[in-house]
Amino acid sequence: MHTTLDSSTDVVSGIRFPEGNRWYGGRLWYSDMHTGEVFSIDPDSNGAPRLEATVPGQSSGLGWLEDGRLIISAMESRTLVSVDADGTSGVFADLSTVESSLLNDLVVDAVSGRTYVGAFGYDLYGGEELRPGPLYVIEPDGSFRLAADGLVFPNSANVLPGTRTLVVSETWGGRLTAFDIEADGSLTGRREWAALPEGVTPDGSTVDSEGAIWVCSVDSGEFLRVLEGGTVTDRIDAPGRCAIDCALGGADGRTLYLATADSYDPATTARTHDGRISAVRVSVPGT
Repeated sequence: MHTTLDSSTDVVSGIRFPEGNRWYGGRLWYSDMHTGEVFSIDPDSNGAPRLEATVPGQSSGLGWLEDGRLIISAMESRTLVSVDADGTSGVFADLSTVESSLLNDLVVDAVSGRTYVGAFGYDLYGGEELRPGPLYVIEPDGSFRLAADGLVFPNSANVLPGTRTLVVSETWGGRLTAFDIEADGSLTGRREWAALPEGVTPDGSTVDSEGAIWVCSVDSGEFLRVLEGGTVTDRIDAPGRCAIDCALGGADGRTLYLATADSYDPATTARTHDGRISAVRVSVPGT
């Protein structure tokens, strides 16, 4: 499949920078990163997005702990914020004591209940020279430790279905990197899972039931379905847009939700509010 965003249907529009797309509990969840707000919506209804939580500064990755609490990557405070069903929020893990750069996307490992979260590694918005960033593992009790280092802007991550393999996007590295997840949550066996085509900068991603990964290329404005080894089977072009994140969901898992914006610069999105999430149908469902 090779198509364009023109063939999609808008689900949400008028937001700044949609991040952290997840399908959970029959609803599409997302962060409006540049406002720190987290929303959910039932795409099959006429209802408006529902505000679920707000964190100070910017919000990114979303996940759910074994006890059902929502967790949010609060980027600027370098914390993971937990939200109870009644809306009560609190700090689940405070990484500010060890990390000076902004936190990024996260994934909760459903098997162990552990969370993996990356950090920028440098001051992107301040124009600082690129430095590699870390990946942390957070235990269900909120304690944490370094899981991997030297990643070139670690971003989204997925646990491949039926495996103990974690695949991480390295945005400015142009690749997907795999690790074996050990019983204690440690990461071993670091290897290149897929080298991406020239110019592709992987941001958000989602895995389907066949173990292929849909990757969003923020700089080149495209969504790619990638197999281990780097073969691209499907492509959705979003010319002139930042392709930010994606999630598979819907009643049959075959709706791919595509998050785009006109810029990743907060000063620009504050003026334009041109972020949106669109939907296309695909052949392979999510997990």
